[in-house]
Amino acid sequence: MISVYHLSQTFPKSETYGLSSQFRRAAVSIPANIAEGFRKSGKADKLRFFNIAQGSLEESRYYLILAEDLGYGDVSKLNPLIEEVSKLLDAYMYSILTPDS
Repeated sequence: MISVYHLSQTFPKSETYGLSSQFRRAAVSIPANIAEGFRKSGKADKLRFFNIAQGSLEESRYYLILAEDLGYGDVSKLNPLIEEVSKLLDAYMYSILTPDS
């Protein structure tokens, strides 16, 4: 999520090792865990990594709320991205859990 890097660059210097760092780590964790889960062969392994990605996604969603509440920037462009990734990940996980017809 390159957008998170751009947004967090505008945060105060006092957040360099706080919110900026945590937000970036959570955002990077989302696609990293999706990629790792994609290459797993078993359903349980895939779902475990996708669930970790969901957790990082929710963590990122919270950091967006916090950044907005603290007045650290305009998060309006990131909220729809988070929502889209969440829906895609949910749908993919559902397709793994649904037996083939």
